[in-house]
Amino acid sequence: MKIGYSFWGFLGNGITDTPDGGRSHRRPLVDALLARGHEIVFLQANRDLLEAGDDLGGAYTFDGGIPDIDVLFLEWRWLIDGRNNTPCGAEGHTCDLHRQAELVKRYTLLRSTPTVIWDKDRQMREHNVLRRVPCVAVCEAALTPTPGAHRLLFPVDDRLLDQADPNALAKRSRETALCYVGNRYDRDGQFERYFSPAAACFDHQVGGKWTDPSRWPHITFLGRVPFAEVDRLYSGALATVLLLPERYAAVGQMTQRIFEAVLAGCLPLAPADIQHVEQFVPEELVVKSGGQVIRRITEFQKIAGSHRHAELIAACLGRLELFRLSRQVDALETVLATVTGAAEAQRGAA
Repeated sequence: MKIGYSFWGFLGNGITDTPDGGRSHRRPLVDALLARGHEIVFLQANRDLLEAGDDLGGAYTFDGGIPDIDVLFLEWRWLIDGRNNTPCGAEGHTCDLHRQAELVKRYTLLRSTPTVIWDKDRQMREHNVLRRVPCVAVCEAALTPTPGAHRLLFPVDDRLLDQADPNALAKRSRETALCYVGNRYDRDGQFERYFSPAAACFDHQVGGKWTDPSRWPHITFLGRVPFAEVDRLYSGALATVLLLPERYAAVGQMTQRIFEAVLAGCLPLAPADIQHVEQFVPEELVVKSGGQVIRRITEFQKIAGSHRHAELIAACLGRLELFRLSRQVDALETVLATVTGAAEAQRGAA
């Protein structure tokens, strides 16, 4: 199929001063779709080139118009007041939402083009009219998606999973006991309960955008870090805590942080209130309080570099099979076939 792909972010490392968790998994997904014979044209601005100065060569195609496509694939964008709801050309304006509205109108609503919406941030309202359009399928990165939606998890490259060596990862020198990489957005409660008490007891680092860091004077905030530095931070840390917004935790939506950490050998402690937590980490890594985080890290320090340490990393790597890229591409192709069939039936009925 020829897929028109709309995303607001980067395929490469991008720039430091911007949130884009998709950098860890977007390019592997695109490359896997291309390898399966699909054609892809990107329908938003080429931010890799325009903002990061990263010329990806002729590997990818960008088109700011309305090219002929078989399927529209949207990484769902939502209103961010003062940023993408301002007039085009205004200072600080980003045109992601305007462009998405244009694509939905021209393709989905006027042409009944089969459309797949990947609501990666759980920002699409449950009663959004697009959920009821016959040619539209909504995907969510959750184990318990919204009724009517399909599951499409954040993918981790098969090659990275197959090459990961738990014994080698366990033997790495880890000077930092605790690390977190990610932005503050809607994580204050989890941060206070699980991370902050442990940070008072161990050497630690926090990378990401955390406004008002004076609220936690005992915590070492690094500010936003380049995407290429994420692996280095996790590779030097013994453990992390998987901090999720409540809207993610309630439906079992795990972010890319889990495989960024595990592939670097950083053990991910997971709060027990995450739905389906047992599918993300082994039981030994489930925690119910900041005190448990402290005790677990103390135990990890005692076994660091040992066979038991390697066993825990191996158990975490096994859980990443859930996110294996080839499985997610299979799931996406099933959705593409379903929504294409629905669109054809709609045209036949008309």
